[in-house]
Amino acid sequence: MSRIIDQGLEEQSVLMTRMSELTYETLSLSIQGYLNGKSVQEEVREMSEMLVAMADQIEDKSFELIARFQPVATDLRTIKSYMKIGNDFARFGRYSLDISFINDKLSGLKECAPWCKADIEVMSKKVLQTVRISIDSLRKHDLTLAKSISQTEREVDKMYLDYLQKLLESEEGSNKCVISSVLMTRYLERIADHAVYVCESVAYIVTGEKINLG
Repeated sequence: MSRIIDQGLEEQSVLMTRMSELTYETLSLSIQGYLNGKSVQEEVREMSEMLVAMADQIEDKSFELIARFQPVATDLRTIKSYMKIGNDFARFGRYSLDISFINDKLSGLKECAPWCKADIEVMSKKVLQTVRISIDSLRKHDLTLAKSISQTEREVDKMYLDYLQKLLESEEGSNKCVISSVLMTRYLERIADHAVYVCESVAYIVTGEKINLG
């Protein structure tokens, strides 16, 4: 037998799905703009603002569900997690905007050696993989998939540290290249961290336990 609160939870779930796909689209656009030296800042800004608005909508709806229905522990866990995940997705939008800004401000990778672009492109694909894992695990409430992010996130961390080391040892590249690429790889590393946070929230929804996947 369905409960009155179930409709509200379903609306939250649908909004989370829409927000997750917009998140992936926004990140992909900003990353491709950076790698290809194409200005996408205005498009990314608009999408980032939409993500913030959706996070606010999820938060407002969550407080409404709590106030109206006094949800039991399982439902409250889901509502709380959706608010946190909404904020993580909004944060992805902010990182996307930061990436598009440094692309425009510092000319992306135009002054970098070819290996810089190659390494960042590989790291970008791996980071987008972490985001996709977080989105799919949320959509399916799949604990096994959520836990699988740990290995991928460790690979991202290693790529980040390896890139910094190679940059230190290299005599190539201008100041613009160094600043731009270091910022970019740092943003990518942080995006992967937030993807882990999403998966930890999924694990909390499913099990009721706070699990560290980082």
